[in-house]
This record gives sequence, structure tokens and C-alpha cells, in this order.
Amino acid sequence: ALLTIEGELDDISGLGQTRAAQTLCHGISRDRKQHYTAPGCGHYGIFSGSRWRETICPKIAAFIRQSA
Repeated sequence: ALLTIEGELDDISGLGQTRAAQTLCHGISRDRKQHYTAPGCGHYGIFSGSRWRETICPKIAAFIRQSA
């Protein structure tokens, strides 16, 4: 399974960079791939602060449960 996440306002890793993994990982079936673009989120908001706690972390946890 593959989950890619990007911040809409990320000024370090531009939009599309993590989504590219979706295409590169052709051995993973389409129904086991997900992508999420965090609206209004910059680079560091993806893995720290309230956005991480309230949005990103729960999405990752749900994806892991769903994929197990």
C-alpha cells in the first residue's frame, strides 16, 4: 500500500513531487494507493503542530488500519 502526502503551500517540496511516487510504484495496485494534499499547509505543517495532530496523523493511522 502507498500513501503520499503533500502540503498545498510547501515551499521546499513543490506540489507533485510526492504524487510522482504513485506513478513510479506501478507494482502496487491502484486501489491500494492514496494521495492527500493538505490544504493551506506548508512543509513543516505536514509533520508538526496542530495540522499534524488533527489531520495528517489521523489520516496516516486510518490508512495503516485500512491497509493491514
